[in-house]
Amino acid sequence: MLASRLNLLLPRVSWLRGCSTTAVGQKHQRQVPTEFAVHDPLQAHALKEQCILVDANDQAIGAASKADCHRVHPETNDVKLHRAFSVFLFNSQGEMLVQKRSSHKVTFPNTYTNACCSHPLYEIEQERQERNAQGIRVAAQRRLNYELGIPTEELQPQDFRYLTRIHYADTGDGVWGEHEIDYILFLQKDVTLRPNSNEVSEVRYLRRDKIDEAVAKFSAPLTPWFSLILQHRLKLWWDNLHQLEQFEDLSNIQRF
Repeated sequence: MLASRLNLLLPRVSWLRGCSTTAVGQKHQRQVPTEFAVHDPLQAHALKEQCILVDANDQAIGAASKADCHRVHPETNDVKLHRAFSVFLFNSQGEMLVQKRSSHKVTFPNTYTNACCSHPLYEIEQERQERNAQGIRVAAQRRLNYELGIPTEELQPQDFRYLTRIHYADTGDGVWGEHEIDYILFLQKDVTLRPNSNEVSEVRYLRRDKIDEAVAKFSAPLTPWFSLILQHRLKLWWDNLHQLEQFEDLSNIQRF
């Protein structure tokens, strides 16, 4: 598989706690003729993955390519609504992992965000399962392995705490944007990190009492979903890592 071949090539990178930053080595990217030849080959390949289209109530209504799900309509500025997830990962000291998206990313490159943000895929049957957000959990395990190199045996789908869903939209650069029902997953565990340089250029852990100071000093903006969650919910959730059950809202969709 493409992900397996890539992981064999990824360098082992060191990482530091606190607000220290780990820069991930960049690999030379060979150009290949594809429908999206202007983009990095691995990112172009990912644009063909099939996301799950949903209506405003998160009812699955079909599938469309990742490219089609993130293109901003040139006349209406609409972006197809699809299902996604955001993982917030904390170590045993309660510090939160943030990453900087690589320059290769098609949507929101070179921006800071939470540990992992991606999509369940329609073509993976397990990731279409909806009961107890099982498909989302399986997808999160897969993407944490692909983006951050966290071994799959270190994380199981049941390890994720599903808090709620958030509906948001952002037109990005006017060509590529977001429109998602975003499942919020929390996880507190010490994990092994081997970041994929095609996806991630930096990783760092932030302390709760230093979050505002750290964000103010970031060398790049936040992704729109991370910015919204930080503004509206994250600090409250972070302050209650050991009693998150009181904030679970699995029936309603938060709309920002």
